Amino acid sequence: MAAGYAELLKTRHAARLLVGTLIGRLPNGVASIAVVMFVRAEGGSYSLAGALAAAYGVANAVGQPLLGRAVDLYGQPRVQLPASVLSALGMVWLAFAGIGSAPVAYAAMVVAGLFTPPLEGGLRALWPSVLGGKEERVHAAYAMDAVAQEVMFTAGPLLVTVFVALWSPAVALVALNVIGVLGALSVVVSEPSRTWRSAPREAHWLGALRSRGLLALLGSFFFVGMALGSITVAAVAYSDDHGGTAVYGWMMAALGLGALVGGVTYGARQWAGAPERRLRLLVALLAVCYLPLMLSVGPVGMTALSALAGVFLAPSLACAFIVVDRHAPAGTVTEAFSWLVTFFGVGAAIGTAAAGPAVETGGTPSGFAVASGAGAAALLVLMVTQRALASAGRRRSVAGSEGAVVEPFVKN
Repeated sequence: MAAGYAELLKTRHAARLLVGTLIGRLPNGVASIAVVMFVRAEGGSYSLAGALAAAYGVANAVGQPLLGRAVDLYGQPRVQLPASVLSALGMVWLAFAGIGSAPVAYAAMVVAGLFTPPLEGGLRALWPSVLGGKEERVHAAYAMDAVAQEVMFTAGPLLVTVFVALWSPAVALVALNVIGVLGALSVVVSEPSRTWRSAPREAHWLGALRSRGLLALLGSFFFVGMALGSITVAAVAYSDDHGGTAVYGWMMAALGLGALVGGVTYGARQWAGAPERRLRLLVALLAVCYLPLMLSVGPVGMTALSALAGVFLAPSLACAFIVVDRHAPAGTVTEAFSWLVTFFGVGAAIGTAAAGPAVETGGTPSGFAVASGAGAAALLVLMVTQRALASAGRRRSVAGSEGAVVEPFVKN
């Protein structure tokens, strides 16, 4: 399994782009926990911390597709690096200004979220040219990408706590964002990023959203995000009754470990057949694995069930990346991937909001029921939109998704 990923990373520029993208996305991946810790250290309430994190999330959801479209139009370096610097300045602004002025704090969060660079979509747009247009290698890279995300979301919060322990929450905010700018810089000065050009695009105000197949996928993964968001809240409620934060930590670690194992296993082989059909199966399995969480058994059992709930997450994401590439209109690939990030993130935020009242009304099982219902809704969307996914998806070579050039790098 790992050998296949190691072989991919031996390709020129591949390891640098993957690592640089993960480092560049670090500020975004840990923003919520870093902001909450900073606000609490400044004497602010949890309500203020949550509201500031929400402002960041909403601004991020708005900015990702807009910046993704800009990348498709103007290239990666002209957009990614300036956006990264502006986003970092927003966080630094918060670190130095503090929370004494609520409007200033909210403005800083909006700037930081709105200008978060679409590095995630940018990397997926680069894989075809970096890997020579070989479809099976690109699909394996998508799986590796999904696995790497789980590593980042597991290690990122730990890094925040280390920085806070060594220095302070304010220093952690600044340091993490400086590191993020360096990661983005590493990506945009690389040859693949500098020479990449989007395919010619048809002028249309809807951009990538004019694809019915893409809309169907986005609708499904809105609910996948909602399921994950609700699990985090329900897990907190469960841990409050069964041992405290240590139990919550074990459950979240198990969820990430399950996704990691599932992603590595999925990427270890080539898959035949249309990815749209495979995605329906993966999302169905993902939804089924959410159901046992409602049992709310003992901590050991819930840790195991959390791992099970994560197993099909990374494979579903990896397959979704392939479907996005197949359905994105020509010249909109970065924007399309950025829309996936936005819908997933908005779904997670709504899931977090929905799980709270569910727990208060019916206890922990009701919180996990939100995740189960969202998983079922994600599958239902894919089932109802089978025709749109089948008709809109045109079978094309991966290299052809960004033009007909199959040399190592796409150039004008």
